[in-house]
Amino acid sequence: MRFLLRTLDHLEEWLITFLMGAATLIIFAAVLHRYLSGVAIPGLQDWLLLQDLSWAQELTIIMFVWMAKFGAAYGVRTGIHVGVDVLINRLNDKNRSRFIVFGLLAGALFTGIIGTLGAYFVWENGAHYAVYNWLGRDVSAMIEGPTTPDLEWPTWVVYSAIPLGSSLMCFRFLQVTVGFLRTGELPRHEHAFVEGLEEEKPPVDMDWYAMNDNAHPHGLKHSKPDDPAAGANKP
Repeated sequence: MRFLLRTLDHLEEWLITFLMGAATLIIFAAVLHRYLSGVAIPGLQDWLLLQDLSWAQELTIIMFVWMAKFGAAYGVRTGIHVGVDVLINRLNDKNRSRFIVFGLLAGALFTGIIGTLGAYFVWENGAHYAVYNWLGRDVSAMIEGPTTPDLEWPTWVVYSAIPLGSSLMCFRFLQVTVGFLRTGELPRHEHAFVEGLEEEKPPVDMDWYAMNDNAHPHGLKHSKPDDPAAGANKP
């Protein structure tokens, strides 16, 4: 069970990372293409004008929608989502636990409803046609469903982010609820923490007032104004 949960966690993180990185690269390429197409560079300009990147904006919008849905589930698991708990933290431990469990279960119920309604919408929007066609059944009386304007993808593929992301978010709410009932703790995320960068601890005997830098060299000896040796070198 733990192996499956760790695998799901990694898949979730990899998907979000891939969508974010790929969308950034596509936007960069589209902007670069737009500006370089207006520069009169022999050969390059003609080649760029032949390249059609009108689909880039639509694709990045789709990728950001998917990233947002699965990122919301990731936020539930890691405790990134912002919550107003000033009043709840003032309650005693028993009542505080009740309100927290109620809030988590309410989130699971809401996302579960959205996931169910989203799955029904996706099924009726063309997924049933694709499934029946793949199974070799008669689809003559079915509607294939609309497609996106630029990429001409079936819209049910794009809208699948709603049932998939919401169902995963519902599972994360239930997962956090079970963990809270077992340990009494909620996942917390330190916004100032950057994974891979550990806080450097200064040595115990460090002199904070030493000023050991290039602006304050310590290897030079300055003679005093009344030192006889100071005037010996003067003309």
